[in-house]
Amino acid sequence: MTSSALARDGASAKDAGFRMPLESDRHERTFMQWPSRSSIYGSKQALDAVRSKIALIAKSIDRFEPVVVLARPEQIETATKALGPGIEVWPIRTEDLWCRDSGPTFVVSNSGKLAVSDLGFNGWGNKQSHADDGLIAKAVAEKLGFAVYGGGIVGEGGGVEVDGAGTVLAHESSWINANRNKGSKAEVERLLLNALGAERVIWAPGIKGADITDYHIDALARFVKPGQIVIQLGEKRDHSDPWSAAAFETYDILKSARDAQGRRLDIVVIPEPVDIRSRSRSFVSSYVNYYVCNGAVIGAEFGDDKADTEAKAILARLYPGREVVSLNVDPLGEAGGGIHCATQQQPARTT
Repeated sequence: MTSSALARDGASAKDAGFRMPLESDRHERTFMQWPSRSSIYGSKQALDAVRSKIALIAKSIDRFEPVVVLARPEQIETATKALGPGIEVWPIRTEDLWCRDSGPTFVVSNSGKLAVSDLGFNGWGNKQSHADDGLIAKAVAEKLGFAVYGGGIVGEGGGVEVDGAGTVLAHESSWINANRNKGSKAEVERLLLNALGAERVIWAPGIKGADITDYHIDALARFVKPGQIVIQLGEKRDHSDPWSAAAFETYDILKSARDAQGRRLDIVVIPEPVDIRSRSRSFVSSYVNYYVCNGAVIGAEFGDDKADTEAKAILARLYPGREVVSLNVDPLGEAGGGIHCATQQQPARTT
């Protein structure tokens, strides 16, 4: 019997001595998902476009660490051909591509053991079908033989940022929202801390209902390391734009916040791009939706030469010793996400 078969849904990762580590800690591998349904993206052409970018991201990460792509059994051959040699494809049924949200959230114990904290993915508040995607986290855990800890929280990995040292950053709109969790703010906070093995949540309001994620934090602000955050902001606050107003509100909260260790935060600002290629009204042009893997930072460029260059330089300064790789992943931005949304790290085991 695998350890995952022994897990109790009522137990939390924190109770069992696990915590979610910082993304830049060493990885064993990266997980991604092969999107399977053209109806999600509007057309077969759009599906092919996002699949091509999943392959591009996977191949880029594969230069630095192993990559596993999850795919429906009947699509293994198609995925394998597109991904090329060296990238594993596991037969696990997928619908959409957002492995950050529906994939496993890995947690680690002080002794170096790994487990999965199931965040209860429900299609971003039942906005999208998730009969298969809602089972991915447990399916991966079962294949790896890892325990699964539940605890009652409902949400997505893209809705939280952790510093690996006790602090969580999140938008209330993605968690304290009846489409996911019906409890009070205090109750949702307790469940979230238990799921991630953390001590303090820094909350900002966010925006409910403006996008499918209810404003995931990983499109706006990220922990670089304990005590340091990078955030993307426009040149000035635009009160007529709810996204601008919410972003600056988060920034203001971060300026006065303290982390779980009682420290004020060092906040680095990345300017947002202006002259981008895509003309999609819902396009996500987030430089901070990057992915940190072993030896590299995999980020996006959007066709604004000045902003693209500055963002790459800032990431290089924030992650010294890592190669910064900038990719054109516009179809993912048009689908509502980015590189971080499409990836999920498995921390390296130390035992």
